[in-house]
Amino acid sequence: MTRRQYSDDELLSLSGIQHFFFCKRQWALIHVEQSWQENKRTAEGRVVHKIVDDPDFHEVRNGIRTLRSVKVASKRLGLFGICDQIDVSEGAEGMSMQPVEYKVGKPKSDDRDRVQLCAQCICLEEMYNTHISTAFLYYHDTRRRNEVEMTEDLRNITERTAEEMRALYEEGVTPPPVKSRRCDNCSLIDICVPELGSATGDVRKYVERQIDTR
Repeated sequence: MTRRQYSDDELLSLSGIQHFFFCKRQWALIHVEQSWQENKRTAEGRVVHKIVDDPDFHEVRNGIRTLRSVKVASKRLGLFGICDQIDVSEGAEGMSMQPVEYKVGKPKSDDRDRVQLCAQCICLEEMYNTHISTAFLYYHDTRRRNEVEMTEDLRNITERTAEEMRALYEEGVTPPPVKSRRCDNCSLIDICVPELGSATGDVRKYVERQIDTR
């Protein structure tokens, strides 16, 4: 079965796949409703990304060419975006490419950052007809690179997430709020109002009780 190839006008933001994996409602508020609100963490993120926000940067050290703010896209995934940094080297088997994604904070317990990184790898593989086996996440708090293996499981998770994101985008529906511990660090908490999720459930139960007592 041939997978659909998306046109340039249909491509969605690659960075959104990290938002989507973390919280579908957060993603919809940002990428469907175009809502945004800054907090300390997002401001720190902008500062960190200024380090690599230089598309004219070009450096060669020990045979490794470093590029920054590189535009990438995959018409198979239907995504476009920017790689913070790509390390390019030449070896016996040809050109090797390794994206490096810069992140605020520390390594996450879930796959949200790894999925975003994997999507970047898939874009590069499609654009340059190459294969990327490993890439890196650089966390500002630890000042360390974390190597991430591009396993089949991670690739499958990434592709499924991209498909789910596309389906929700085409529906144009923002998921209802669901309050959880993740909400505390979300910059959109005042826009999202996660308390409405539990309130909606309370109203529904109240109405059902009134119907039952008639």
